[in-house]
Amino acid sequence: MPLVTLDIPNPATALASPEDEAAFAAACATESPPLGPDSLPQPNTPRGTLTTHRHTSDATAAFPNISRDWTLYVPAQYDAATPANLVVFQDARFYLSDDFNAPIVFDNLIARGDIPPTIGLFVEPGDLPGAAPLSFGNRSLEYDSLSDAYSRLLHDELLPRVSADYTISADPANRASVGMSSGGICAFTLAWQRPDSFGRVVSHVGSFTDIRGGNAYPSLVRKSAPRRIRVFLQGAVGDLDDPKGNWPIANFDMAMALRFRGYDYRFEYGQGAHDRRHGAAIFPETLRWLFR
Repeated sequence: MPLVTLDIPNPATALASPEDEAAFAAACATESPPLGPDSLPQPNTPRGTLTTHRHTSDATAAFPNISRDWTLYVPAQYDAATPANLVVFQDARFYLSDDFNAPIVFDNLIARGDIPPTIGLFVEPGDLPGAAPLSFGNRSLEYDSLSDAYSRLLHDELLPRVSADYTISADPANRASVGMSSGGICAFTLAWQRPDSFGRVVSHVGSFTDIRGGNAYPSLVRKSAPRRIRVFLQGAVGDLDDPKGNWPIANFDMAMALRFRGYDYRFEYGQGAHDRRHGAAIFPETLRWLFR
């Protein structure tokens, strides 16, 4: 899949003077397109249901004694006789918010037949013991680590609760992981660790940088036998640049590694910063591409 880019300033020349630096900063701050009709409620479109739950891991779990909220979306078209697709979202609040509207996107695309009936599992990062709910103190450990601990949380604890009530496809081609920033590298790690379970990945401004060793991924991808996974990467010219690394370069490096190894991938690189505006604007098309 060819690299997809937008016409952007060249950082090597844009920072030559204070005036040019200001112009470059303004270009980086350009907002992505607003949400389109696929991301907004449409008349006469069946709405899925959302239910919110609380889960606390036991003392022997991957993350012992950690609690978290999770929300389940079930489409109106769900039929227990036909296994549904599954999309797992990290940082649930990002994707449930009005500036992303992931459940509305599901409603619209499923109603039109653009994607099959799909169950959405929206998972929040864990709260440390004794901390207030939604404090997310365990987020970096869960998301930025390259181990299989977070995968075990999903497969051993959360997914069994979902599959006890709903019929979900076991085909990894029908199962995707989605996340932003640290959640983006986590989404990739889920498929990297368990390609038998997750065959589709969406990473929005993913943190493939040296937070907990995530900068190793491009080399790992290049040196490892390809997994059967399809990867959608979204990056931004105004993304982060700090001692842990440069996020735009890290995402380019990931895209080139995926291309080198012959992966089915797509890289959308646009204006904006370390936020979800661009990813939200293109999310309907992302899902159509992911499950094409």
